[in-house]
Amino acid sequence: MFTGIVEELGEVTAVEDLGDSSRFRLRGPVVTENAKHGDSIAVNGVCLTVVDFADGEFTADVMAETLDRSSLGALETGSRVNLERPMAVGGRLGGHIVQGHVDGTGTIVEREPSEHWEIVKVSLPASLTRYVVEKGSITVDGVSLTVVDAGPDYFTISLIPTTLGLTTLGIKGPGDPVNLEVDVIAKYVERLLGARAEESAQ
Repeated sequence: MFTGIVEELGEVTAVEDLGDSSRFRLRGPVVTENAKHGDSIAVNGVCLTVVDFADGEFTADVMAETLDRSSLGALETGSRVNLERPMAVGGRLGGHIVQGHVDGTGTIVEREPSEHWEIVKVSLPASLTRYVVEKGSITVDGVSLTVVDAGPDYFTISLIPTTLGLTTLGIKGPGDPVNLEVDVIAKYVERLLGARAEESAQ
């Protein structure tokens, strides 16, 4: 479980195409400080398992399912990535509940700079629209953010200087893909209400 509070702006140092999967080597001295084989690290919001690690870098295998559902397939050597270790039990929940299970991808549509922050508009797949609400939470490339405006096929987020400076959202531009994870509580509520409605109809 993660919080969507990015710890480190890392870098892809190698990508190996394995046909039906890929193996990534990533630099992240902070997130690998106490790493162990089998640990989880979120990469642009995608929960990956540490296969190997050394000298501030770690290796993770990415299966076809993950490549198909996220933007990780577009990463190449030199790409910058957002990195976060799992939440420690008993720690502060700085963002919101994030699983690292990407629900879909969006695309940055436009950026509107302001004096002290920036408004970013992101396209939203039709299958996720019902889970995104004004002032609700959404995870974009692993960053926990508050929705400013929820449109029929888009949403907007307001980025503060810290987010712009410490995550990939400060360097991505219009046309760039981003990973999206909606609030898991909303999905559970929908499923439970749907089951109750079906029981009532019987």
